[in-house]
Amino acid sequence: MPSRPRLPRLPPLTPPHDLERGYTRQEILDELRRLILDGNMPPGVGLPLRELASRFAVSVIPLRESLQTLIGEGLVEHRPNLGYRVTQLTAAELRELYIVRERLEWVALEAAVTAATPEDHRAAAEAHARLEQAVLEDNSSAYHRESRTFHLALTRPAGMARLVHMLESVWNITEPVQPMVHVGARNRAELHADHSRMLAAFRVGDAEALLAAAELHNTRLNRVVAQLPGDTGLFSDPPP
Repeated sequence: MPSRPRLPRLPPLTPPHDLERGYTRQEILDELRRLILDGNMPPGVGLPLRELASRFAVSVIPLRESLQTLIGEGLVEHRPNLGYRVTQLTAAELRELYIVRERLEWVALEAAVTAATPEDHRAAAEAHARLEQAVLEDNSSAYHRESRTFHLALTRPAGMARLVHMLESVWNITEPVQPMVHVGARNRAELHADHSRMLAAFRVGDAEALLAAAELHNTRLNRVVAQLPGDTGLFSDPPP
């Protein structure tokens, strides 16, 4: 029987809202999701029920319920004899999800660029500034985190809540891989130059220029994703 992967060292948990009552099921779900999306639980890491229940000081029942929800979101999987694990994609699956992200984002950007308000422009500019700082500091983790924030700042003004929700859901499934953490500084700088062009077009409401910049960005991004290392445990083996 294969051994079960162990839970890695985790940062301190966010305290429950009610310290006397302890963690609610929703708080457990939110915290597990946060830990996965922040890269604290890499792909393939085991999620042993009893160990997690001890961390949250709860029974295994709310843990199991939360993990079932995360299975539905594509962030967790359950395997016979291995229990619960953070979902581990194949390299082909990751590339496929990036294509899906690209298509969803395209539709959202086309609507958002004309609907965006001055407040939306400010939010996008602030996200871009944090990206700029991450590039200057060569902070790959911050760059990965702020890249997501920037892209969502450009798409949320679309006023298409279901579409944006689908985009975020697909994005979430790719997050355990932390793709931008594994690319070089030169690639991050090139991708950030694309972000600058996208922001400039977004702020003046130029849909054609925004979509052209987004197409160039996604072409470059897909090439970078295709070059991620396949021998470091990031990906699962393709099915035979």
